[in-house]
Amino acid sequence: MNASEDDLHPRIRSRMAQRGVTFEEIAHVMAHGRPTGGAKPGTMGKVAVFPYNALWEGQHYEEKEVTVYFRETEKGPVLLTTIARYGRRFPRG
Repeated sequence: MNASEDDLHPRIRSRMAQRGVTFEEIAHVMAHGRPTGGAKPGTMGKVAVFPYNALWEGQHYEEKEVTVYFRETEKGPVLLTTIARYGRRFPRG
C-alpha cells in the first residue's frame, strides 16, 4: 500500500511536526510496516522501526518506532494520525 501527501488528513500534518515524523517515514510504514493492534473500529494501523541515533528533546535515542493509523476508502487510504516512540530494542515481529 502506497501513500501520497494527498492522503494526509489535516490533523496528521500538525502531529507529524509535534512528533518528529517525516512523510518519507510514513510512506515507508504504509508500504513495508507490519499491522498493529489498538486501532478504533474501522481504523487500521501499521508500524515500523527506524534507526535513529540522534537527540530528541535533549535525549539520545537509538531507534524510532513510527505507527500510522488510517482508514481504507474506495479511493485508497486516508491517513489519520501518526505516533512516534523513541527508544531502543522495539519489537520487530
